[in-house]
Amino acid sequence: MDTTFIRGVVPPIVTPVDENERLDEQSFRRIVDHVIDGGVHGILALGSNGEFFGLDPEDLGRVVAVAVEQSAGRVPVYAGIASITTREGIKQARLYEELGAQAISILPPMFLTPTENELYHHFKKIAESTRLPVLLYNNPDKVGNNISAGLLERLTEIPNIVGMKDSSGDQTLTAEFIRRTRHQDFKVLAGRDIMILSTLVYGGAGCVASTANVVPRLVVEIYDKFMAGDIPGALEAQYKLAPLRTAWNLGSFPVATKDAVNLIGLQAGKPILPNTCCSEENLEKLKKILQDMGEI
Repeated sequence: MDTTFIRGVVPPIVTPVDENERLDEQSFRRIVDHVIDGGVHGILALGSNGEFFGLDPEDLGRVVAVAVEQSAGRVPVYAGIASITTREGIKQARLYEELGAQAISILPPMFLTPTENELYHHFKKIAESTRLPVLLYNNPDKVGNNISAGLLERLTEIPNIVGMKDSSGDQTLTAEFIRRTRHQDFKVLAGRDIMILSTLVYGGAGCVASTANVVPRLVVEIYDKFMAGDIPGALEAQYKLAPLRTAWNLGSFPVATKDAVNLIGLQAGKPILPNTCCSEENLEKLKKILQDMGEI
């Protein structure tokens, strides 16, 4: 299985919605072009920043279809699965493969507290339902379930489970994921934008970075400079990115990402309720950060 495309900077692209909270297709196409023009290496549709949790079922497939169509082969499209049931995950995996996604990402089930063995079989059954490469998505803060290093080792025995996005924020755990899979063709991607460079230094393959919705060129600079051996340059770019990523705390997750996309002149629409935009005071703080970065 070819996994060479799983690398670099992959934004979990925001999903613009209209006043009825349905996909705003034209705005979505413009955002796709914006990040591709910024040099990213792929797009993740229906990631956490894509508000998968608030979209109508028919819009889930439409988001993936439009991302594939608008990308037009310029970059691979990854499709996110965050189903609570294994049955629904299998259904989505088959649909996204049919729609032309190049890979899928699977989040552990929310609300439930499955055992490691239950998690193993959940991921295994979904992976076996598709021919696509599968990336696991570890985000214990949001879903309450952590993928342990031991569970990961078991899962790497499944042929098309070939990588993971780690949003744990635990550099020790990220490092252990990389150490235990270092002799396999397994790709670990940073899921915390503050930890892009440290993950690359430890042997990671890239990042799934929400800030790349807004400043794709800067995030790509971290990766490109690291790959060119310019560690001081990559570190400086990582430092420059930090204020924007820490500003995501100015609103409820993932509101600030969408607000920032709006502030740079793209139309991302409002967050899906019950989330609302950042307060006026915090929008001004976010605007000041973007001005200091030269983005507006």
